[in-house]
Amino acid sequence: MAARQSRPQSIALRLGVAMTLIFATVVVATVVAASRYGREAADEAFDRPLEGAAFQIAERVSVVDGKADVDLPVSAFELLSLARNDRVFYRVIGPDGATITGYDGLQPPTTSLGKPEQIYDSTFKGVRVRAVRLTRHLAERSVSGGVVVLVAQTTAERSALARSITTRAVAIIAFAGVALMVLAVVIVRVALRPLARIERTILSRDVNDLSPIEVPAPEEVAVLIAAVNRFMARLSRRIDGMQAFVAEAAHQLRTPITALRVQSQLALDETDPATLKRLNRRIHGRSIGLARLTDQLLSHALVAHRADTAALEPLDLRKVAIEAEREVRVVSDGSDAVALELPEEAVSARGDLVSLREAVKNLINNALRHGAPPVGLRVVPQTAESGAAILVRDGGAGFPDDLAARIGERFLSNGVDAESAGLGLSIVAAVVAAHQARLVHRRLPDGGFEVGLEMPRQAG
Repeated sequence: MAARQSRPQSIALRLGVAMTLIFATVVVATVVAASRYGREAADEAFDRPLEGAAFQIAERVSVVDGKADVDLPVSAFELLSLARNDRVFYRVIGPDGATITGYDGLQPPTTSLGKPEQIYDSTFKGVRVRAVRLTRHLAERSVSGGVVVLVAQTTAERSALARSITTRAVAIIAFAGVALMVLAVVIVRVALRPLARIERTILSRDVNDLSPIEVPAPEEVAVLIAAVNRFMARLSRRIDGMQAFVAEAAHQLRTPITALRVQSQLALDETDPATLKRLNRRIHGRSIGLARLTDQLLSHALVAHRADTAALEPLDLRKVAIEAEREVRVVSDGSDAVALELPEEAVSARGDLVSLREAVKNLINNALRHGAPPVGLRVVPQTAESGAAILVRDGGAGFPDDLAARIGERFLSNGVDAESAGLGLSIVAAVVAAHQARLVHRRLPDGGFEVGLEMPRQAG
């Protein structure tokens, strides 16, 4: 069962969700902060009159007839009375702990901060109150000690003020947030216009047009356009190469097939045994050449494909040499002998085992068919001046100088051997280019010719 294709995700939707989450987080944090600020502002506004009333009462504490007494000032409660929905409670406690005046149930704070003045929250008669405690010390002969003044006020008005401050702050923030969201949506739509412009440009193109996309775009989108252009350039090269290769292969296959058909027709009509034998040899030679051409066409297609898809991995060139020699030996009739010269230590390089093996096989086949025995295959470790190499040598003179300058061309042949497909060195050149290696060839001082691949030097 085919895997379900995931639905495309919209960039605008992603940005919208992200901004919504950010906006919601900011709003929640702002509401919390506004609520806290509203409570603090309301407490500060209502605590000051509360403290003022306590100070005025404390100032009117005196000693009368050897006892602590207080003359409550009317002005102490004038500011507190402005909060019409709140009630005010007070209590004055003498040095002996007895209530001089006020409500006995009004209690001082349970924990003392060690200060003469302390503001605290409490409950009185089942109602939440905000209270202030103020201590005034008396030092008379008859009375000595601290007189505690307690003034409390219910919190209805201050809670209403806190809610009002919070509501106004949240309303302003919500309005600003909505405006920012609308502005953000507009900005996102404007920012995404280059993508829509690129889409229209691509859709309006001919299906065979792989030229670079040239659309004015911001720097972030230009990176995407550059990546698409690089991809289309690679695709264009692959298509051009494939079309040229198919055209040339069709031409090269047509010639030996036509020759085979003509020679087989001549053989059918021929009655002379000597001539018929000669025609059969020609047909056999053409058949071998056609088989080799087909094999090398497939090998070249494999190498071209792996050059773009296969990753270069660490490998031992000795393994490449052993596998290439074994495959050549398997398909030969036993008369072709290749001498292997391998170092004892591993010869490391980075490459594609399959492509390198195909290249070495073609070098060996060239040496066996166009060179002279003995044919050898050796692996050379890298040195301070050069990288590791895998080399094929034979006792022949090698290819001519004019052919050496054209190494890498497809269907390049010396024109003498009918069995030659002309693709061997082209395959080697493609592998060399894919590995950023170097194709080396030289005539040996003691006679013979050597050709091979020199890999890039490895660090360390």
